[in-house]
Amino acid sequence: MSKLEKVFDTPNKKAFIGFLTAGDPDADSTVQFILEMEKAGADLIEIGIPFSDPTAEGVVIQEANIRSLGNGMTTDGVFEIVKRVREQSQIPLAFMTYVNPVFHYGYEKFFTKCEELGISAIIIPDVPYEEKAEVEAPAKTHGVKVISMIAPTSESRIRQIASEAEGFIYVVSSMGVTGVRSEIKTNLPAIVESIRTVTDVPCAIGFGISTPEQAKAMASISDGAIVGSAIVKIIAKYGKDAAPYIGEYVKSMKEAVADVSFRINQG
Repeated sequence: MSKLEKVFDTPNKKAFIGFLTAGDPDADSTVQFILEMEKAGADLIEIGIPFSDPTAEGVVIQEANIRSLGNGMTTDGVFEIVKRVREQSQIPLAFMTYVNPVFHYGYEKFFTKCEELGISAIIIPDVPYEEKAEVEAPAKTHGVKVISMIAPTSESRIRQIASEAEGFIYVVSSMGVTGVRSEIKTNLPAIVESIRTVTDVPCAIGFGISTPEQAKAMASISDGAIVGSAIVKIIAKYGKDAAPYIGEYVKSMKEAVADVSFRINQG
């Protein structure tokens, strides 16, 4: 069983997936934060490779990208962070970035390093479904899944995208960019139901989730909840001292989604 398969490895398991930006506030802290998130119960961690124009991100993650790049973080630096994590942990990891850094680094070189370091998947929001083959071919050669994203605007393309998805499907909860939202109004059950008609690939919901109540609601209609901006806000607030606060937050979110699993299994 691959690391990614272990994220959703039991019936009715609800995963908590956390995100942070590599190099915010520095490399040492990022390693510490990833290990803290694992300790607190995260099932998969998305590591953001900073980019100067992160078009899918709201202000919180944009600012994290700026802080990281300002501190000199590079793609090689991100790989070094993963190498250090791998010396202590085998938690499933995915990259989230944009196509420019991957293309500039070189697809073959990039995915070779991913394979060496046990990166299970990559999420690239600015690669449309119709153009994914350019990235998917070299990624597949090295055992890295390119995660499909389905948004409220996907509409008639939902089934088409889902039918070819691998690893897990990233369901975007709301229109717009990433960021904490007080309320999520999208008809997510209908989107998930449409996905389920064509694939049994797990789907997790992200964008806008910040509270245990929201995480529980998302996990009740999908296979998990993805949280980024709320974690990055903690890092922005506490900097190098953020680890215990991240741990406390991730623990509360994992408990929320696990409670859904428990209730389903209890019948």
